[in-house]
Amino acid sequence: MSVAVKKDFEQPKDFKFSKENMVKVELHIAKYPKGRQASAVMALLTLAQEQHDGWIPEAAMEEIARILDMPRVKVFEVATFYTMYNLSPKGKHHIQFCTTTPCWLAGSAEVVRACEKHLGIHLGETTPDGEFHLSDVECLGACVNAPVFQHNGDDFYEDLTPENVVKVLDDMKAGKARPGSQTGRVTSMSIKGATTLHDQAKKAGVKENS
Repeated sequence: MSVAVKKDFEQPKDFKFSKENMVKVELHIAKYPKGRQASAVMALLTLAQEQHDGWIPEAAMEEIARILDMPRVKVFEVATFYTMYNLSPKGKHHIQFCTTTPCWLAGSAEVVRACEKHLGIHLGETTPDGEFHLSDVECLGACVNAPVFQHNGDDFYEDLTPENVVKVLDDMKAGKARPGSQTGRVTSMSIKGATTLHDQAKKAGVKENS
């Protein structure tokens, strides 16, 4: 899925990595053989996004192209291919809903509708106060804990329902949201509780080897 660079906001005229991030830039480049420094492009795009309030301006992509000595179009190609890179402001809280089959079967469509109604926006939009932006993405890899959304590219909120997701949003705005399962499930254990092969074998009448 590609992401178009929007023009309805102001692009900064220049971009420079901070002193701290330049140290990280050099460390990433050093991971690759001489002449292969372009392989660090994704790591540098991530650093730029983290430094620039969660989105990557065109000036940052041009600076990355200069540092890695690669055509600027190649940097743009990478940045526009992956949905984890934001090429426009996404609000303080960027909520990315998984809407692929496992999450959809578990009710992700209802969860999305509950969020849209509560915030008064739709997928692809930002609230007027700049607090929330809603997006849909492909599989986030947390199918057993579906439905799930990703917050600012880092934290997963799992086992969502139309009811508890509204509380999550309110808690997030108040700075007290808790990532992970919203039903108390521990990591990816069975929804019915923790199980072991020993317990299951015992229930099935399988005798232990002496």
